[in-house]
Amino acid sequence: MTLEPTSAAIIQLAWARHLGFDDDAFAAAAARVTTSDVDPTDPSNRITLADESARAVVFLRLFGASALVGPQWVLDAAAGIPDTELAQHVTLLTLTRSHGGHGLGSSALFFADDLPLNQPSEDLTVSRGNPEAIALEGLCPPDDVNEVGLQALEHRFTIMHPEEEQPTPVACGAYSEWEGILANMGVLVAPPWRRRGLGTLAASIAAHEALAAGLTLQWKADVSNSSALAMARSLGFATGGLHASVLLG
Repeated sequence: MTLEPTSAAIIQLAWARHLGFDDDAFAAAAARVTTSDVDPTDPSNRITLADESARAVVFLRLFGASALVGPQWVLDAAAGIPDTELAQHVTLLTLTRSHGGHGLGSSALFFADDLPLNQPSEDLTVSRGNPEAIALEGLCPPDDVNEVGLQALEHRFTIMHPEEEQPTPVACGAYSEWEGILANMGVLVAPPWRRRGLGTLAASIAAHEALAAGLTLQWKADVSNSSALAMARSLGFATGGLHASVLLG
């Protein structure tokens, strides 16, 4: 699915506020690229924000505009590096190695302002409780738990599988309200229940709850996580950009 032009502007506004730029920073940068004969990946077109107290360095590519936020020494070191290189996590690690740069990685960004509704083939119980989400995390590998971060997503919708003694959580779709504009989403599925469509169903439930609340949907997926990338596309999310970051020691 494609995004409405107004939705793209809303997303740009949310990210500008999140990173500390003026509200129109991304929209203005994207307009400059589309109305002039310039290479959109040229570092001279990048918007930057120096933050000497930053504990992380963030590079963002969003709808044709790019931004870099971090201490001034990072901005200086990256001044001549094209966006295509800066978007790679290894480049940020190299730039920040002497300052203890580590972790976080690169994520593809997907967005949606409407999605088809996925209907379950059978009656399912969906819990909004925190204990069920915590129980699901206990069934999943730590790397998956850390990447999804269910505990940071305040609205959780956990699909329960009925058993004779006690229902078991099998998948959870969740979101948190982000800058009062976006619904930042995540999905976690217990390993024995993967590849059965439950992750897609859980994501659809959470997505439509967020849309009903008037939010635009955002999905972040690590660029190496082929399953999460495929799920975003299968749900109908549109590609919107790339986010790369490192923590400073």
